[in-house]
Amino acid sequence: MVLLAAGCGTQRAGNAADAYRRSHPTPTGISTPSTPADFPCPGESPKPTAPTAATTPSSTAPPTDHYAENHGFRVPLPLHGQSRCDGLTAVGRVKSALEPLRHRGDFALDSVRSALTSLGYSAGKVQAYQDGPSGVGFLIDIGASPWCVEGTMGSDSTEADAFGGYPDGTGCEPPRGGH
Repeated sequence: MVLLAAGCGTQRAGNAADAYRRSHPTPTGISTPSTPADFPCPGESPKPTAPTAATTPSSTAPPTDHYAENHGFRVPLPLHGQSRCDGLTAVGRVKSALEPLRHRGDFALDSVRSALTSLGYSAGKVQAYQDGPSGVGFLIDIGASPWCVEGTMGSDSTEADAFGGYPDGTGCEPPRGGH
């Protein structure tokens, strides 16, 4: 304690800190992982940009419903860059293969599976399930980028979406459970 009070030594604390800063410069930014850039894919029209939410007041109260937080593991991973373009191509092919069935009113599971396997997808990777009397749902595990194509075909439309699996899962099936 006596040595500290006496202030022994010829170097002040500020000098050591200055020397350290000179030999170890402060980083100018923090490196964060980047999301691949999305660019217009062939045949895609540019999407209008959404208005900013600057005029919408935000609540400072913490959310009381944690549904989104607790079920985030079930939100599919989006595709970006070339994978997004490949996904849009796969979705277009799937819709084109299913539209003739929809127009005929053919909602048989075997017909849907046959149309999808005719695109070159393995029969073991194509699932189809009944979605009401005039509707069929389907899931294709492509096994490459994009990993999955999922959708529905009903009397009024055929919908499909490509995605990259799930954050806490392997493959195209939504994971079960949560935290």
